[in-house]
Amino acid sequence: MLRHRILFASTAAIITAASSAQAATPPSHADLQWLDRITYGVNSTSLAEFERLGRSGYLDAQLAARDERLPPAVLAQIDAMPISHQSIGDDIAALAAARDQLKSIDDAQAKVEARKALRKQGVALAVQTQEREMLRAIYSPAQLKEQMVWFWLNHFNVFDRKGPEAWLDADYVESAIRPNALGNFRDLVMATLTHPAMLVYLDNARNEAKHHNENYARELMELHTLGVNAGYTQNDVQEMVRVLTGVGVALNLREPRLHPNLQARYVRHDGFEFNPARHDFGDKVLLGHTIRGSGFDEVRQAVDLLVAQPACAHFISGELATYFVSDNPPAALVDAMADTFQRTHGDIRSVLRTLFDSPQFAASLGSKFKDPMHYVVSSVRLAYDGRAAPDPRRLIAWLNSQGEGEFGHQTPDGYPLVSSAWDSSGQMSARFELARAIGVGDVQLFDGVAMPTVPQLSGQLFAQAIKPWLSQPTLAALGKAQSPPEWNTYLLAAPESNYR
Repeated sequence: MLRHRILFASTAAIITAASSAQAATPPSHADLQWLDRITYGVNSTSLAEFERLGRSGYLDAQLAARDERLPPAVLAQIDAMPISHQSIGDDIAALAAARDQLKSIDDAQAKVEARKALRKQGVALAVQTQEREMLRAIYSPAQLKEQMVWFWLNHFNVFDRKGPEAWLDADYVESAIRPNALGNFRDLVMATLTHPAMLVYLDNARNEAKHHNENYARELMELHTLGVNAGYTQNDVQEMVRVLTGVGVALNLREPRLHPNLQARYVRHDGFEFNPARHDFGDKVLLGHTIRGSGFDEVRQAVDLLVAQPACAHFISGELATYFVSDNPPAALVDAMADTFQRTHGDIRSVLRTLFDSPQFAASLGSKFKDPMHYVVSSVRLAYDGRAAPDPRRLIAWLNSQGEGEFGHQTPDGYPLVSSAWDSSGQMSARFELARAIGVGDVQLFDGVAMPTVPQLSGQLFAQAIKPWLSQPTLAALGKAQSPPEWNTYLLAAPESNYR
């Protein structure tokens, strides 16, 4: 305790020196709140870049996502993960070989052990995928893109404990979500629709002409594009089911035997398969429009039709406004975003610019309660400020402890975007314990004794970007702290740290 008090006294001196060294015209409180919303949380790098570019230039850079370079140490961590060197083809081939081997095992106990080993491999892949996404969220300069990657992963939710999902999720992020996170919404829908992770999760691999499965068709309309109460009927859902017949997955190395007349209509790539032998080639009437039976092109036509609906523009705009502005976003803002969505045919960057340039966005700054993902990432960005954070497994454990683990939501609606899902007394108690865990820091062994390496939250970044705007009760609480870990805990648990 004496050692901690000496460190704390030294830290206080550093704060005083840092405060006096501030620039003559530091960013305003509104500037810092704006930066805190555009990013996952202010750190020294984002603050310096903001000061160099200003609001307009910083927003341009974030929307363009021109710089995604990670610190060398973080890049090395990601590069050491097997998922960074495996394609989805590799994963599917390994899974297919393991399944074939399982079938060949006659001994019951040996088969049980082989299944356990296969599940363990899947868990390892799922954990690596989560760790990689967490590291990117914390350290990538493209902070807005990282938020949008999380937003779309949640919007187009998949669950990593269903069937072979764990072998598919890493590529789902890399090939379906990331390339389209700031692009065109129609392309994003098609990328998720043709990825085996989505088709396995929502059972469309079981959807064929003679045996319909409507799970994916319903969620595609209700959760992914149009929203509930958008004017479509049960018949529209059934017609969408027919459009999607034959859209499935190829998780083995063998192609189906098809009649020569169907062979040219067969589509297969990266685990995705359109099998014309399982497709309903009859004409369909979707949302009042006739789609002639033609094969996979019907899917493209149907997606174009869904995305072009005013209901889709309004639904997606409302979800984005809920995420970035408030639990009940102003109707005028959502309408303006929806107009941009339709005018630009679903250009996500343009819709976001309409959002960020709006007076409603400016008026909301500092009032949006952080969901667990935001809270964990912003706290680690502040605590470590670009330096190496604890083992990624600990980061994932921290997020899972708050109930918002990536790929961990079982139902297709994704995690809630509203504060009422995360601000209960039980949630806040768990968040205080998380603040304590982050505030204590990484644990290292010295002569066989566990000693914490305490994060230095009370440095120049705190003096410049946080301290001037803290309330008197928060400052009073910090003044009563008896050690750096306790001080860190009080800061991370303060009301100001829970809002963006």
